[in-house]
Amino acid sequence: VIVIDAESGIIEHDKHIVSYALQAGKAICLVVNKWDTIKDKDSELKEWKKRLDNEFQFIPYANVVFLSAKTKARIHTLMPAILKCYESYTKEIKTSVLNDVIRDAVSLHEPPSYKGKRLKIYFVNQCDTRPPKFEFQVNNKGLLHFSYERYLENQIRNNIDLTGTPIILKFTNKGDKE
Repeated sequence: VIVIDAESGIIEHDKHIVSYALQAGKAICLVVNKWDTIKDKDSELKEWKKRLDNEFQFIPYANVVFLSAKTKARIHTLMPAILKCYESYTKEIKTSVLNDVIRDAVSLHEPPSYKGKRLKIYFVNQCDTRPPKFEFQVNNKGLLHFSYERYLENQIRNNIDLTGTPIILKFTNKGDKE
């Protein structure tokens, strides 16, 4: 849980703390505290959401809660948000569901070809939780472009609710032993 002061706004230190949580692979819930000090809550909420999206664009999956610890306003929204992050962090996804998602993603948008060769994804499985880690069996991981990896991550997130948690994609050549 990263607590941000609504009065002072997002400071560099907040982003620094988030980067530590991200490096450690932890689920993240952003809490904007002192919401009672905000006058026009409706318009400010839209502005805050834009600001959070802009400042924390590297964690678009983070759960966000607006509350006031002092007046207890919206405090009831905090624990469900934390539990949602934890549920996503420890979620186990069936291999068949995961393979269906990836198969659909590949049929919608094929991997780009490089020197006449194209990345082929044979099989995907979840190999760990906390955070969820997915292993892709491919023909040649050298053919994977970072933009296609991001596309696959977005497709997983669009089809499987993983709110609040980072996910790790690992690509191995078919037949390689670890």
